[in-house]
Amino acid sequence: MVDRRTFTTLLAGAIIAAPKASFGQGAMTSKAMTSKSAKSKDVFYASTGPELTLYDVDVDGATLTKRGTVSTAANIQYAWPHPSKQYLYVVSSDGGPGSASAVGMSAGAVGNKHVATAFKIDPASGALTPHGSTVALPSRPIHTSVNLSGEYLLIAYNNPSNVTVHRINKDGTIGDRVNQPEGLDTGKIAHQIRVTPDDKNVILVTRGNNAATDKNIDPGSIKFFNFKDGVLSNVAAIQPGDGMHFGPRHLDFHPTQPWVYVSIESQNKLYVYKRDPVTGLSRDPIFMTETLADPASKFEQQAGPIHIHPNGHFVYLTNRAYTTTEVEGKQVLAGGENSVTAYAIDQKTGEPKLLKSVEAHANYLRTFGIDHSGRLLVTASVWPMPLRDGTTQPAALGVFRIGDDGKLTFVRNYEVDASAKKQQFWSGMVTLA
Repeated sequence: MVDRRTFTTLLAGAIIAAPKASFGQGAMTSKAMTSKSAKSKDVFYASTGPELTLYDVDVDGATLTKRGTVSTAANIQYAWPHPSKQYLYVVSSDGGPGSASAVGMSAGAVGNKHVATAFKIDPASGALTPHGSTVALPSRPIHTSVNLSGEYLLIAYNNPSNVTVHRINKDGTIGDRVNQPEGLDTGKIAHQIRVTPDDKNVILVTRGNNAATDKNIDPGSIKFFNFKDGVLSNVAAIQPGDGMHFGPRHLDFHPTQPWVYVSIESQNKLYVYKRDPVTGLSRDPIFMTETLADPASKFEQQAGPIHIHPNGHFVYLTNRAYTTTEVEGKQVLAGGENSVTAYAIDQKTGEPKLLKSVEAHANYLRTFGIDHSGRLLVTASVWPMPLRDGTTQPAALGVFRIGDDGKLTFVRNYEVDASAKKQQFWSGMVTLA
């Protein structure tokens, strides 16, 4: 079998062309929009390699319409909108999977070009225009976010695991880097950086290396910091035991309760923590549940990104299968579960209760977004995947309706021209100002 780190070097020569889907129109839903929703507009952005494409979102019709594309200096790793919705901050790198330096090497290839770029968002269309100077970064960025006051851009780096904080100027451009104290506990393989809902603390999710396919074995952890005037200070590290069997990926905050939902990538779990005034998060999760329909699956799997529904009643995450095997001289998907799983959140306790897992109809959903009205979910698969039957599952944007009960219904896929060397690595939904 071949794992995802080797797969990117084999995929390019194994793809069989599949017919492209058109951006068509779908049937209208009978659900009425609120007056607030009617006045607001969502757009969806998705990256392939260094290119970032804008899509109009028709929530009623459950359709996407491609509008335009901008480019950055290297492969896009992640992006985050300013709270004002006037600017989008994008971090890029020529290191990591899909980069030229990674071909024939580990997906952790370092690269030598790492940048942060600000774009101005047109309030009517969502079109992006470069805004200010591109800022050089010390190594490959893996995640970025903006604090709630819109004053600071926070960036996480996976190798070496690190964080930087940059001021955001009053005009929305990226400003100076804020000096941080020595001895910050940034763990191993940082993967997400978020500011808490009160804007006073920062959480760094460090994935570590403890899956069966990892060559290096490192502990995973959730690092909690105080955050004042752009400066971080250590508070606590949350992990079971020594963290050697703990691989958290991403978290999201409940909009009204002190509950934090974490996808545990390596162990295919969903953990729920409670915010704690001393340690930031409860030392132990208050709930734990499976993410896979078959937890005993023999295939290597990874829990993916996680987002809470805008109304706080549901939580969604993806499951990703990536292991390949050789069939008739070609590497094809060995098996496993590529899906989006929905849970109902008990509004008294915070417990997530499984609603349903829905087939993704694409491979390796690394990112997804939910529109602000909570009626549409759009996924982005990283690459096309050859299958055992001789066909290829193309890379795609997947559109799902969200019912009043939180359950998902697959509507359609839009094929995307992605590959092992030009991966669809980030996507996100943004409500325009």
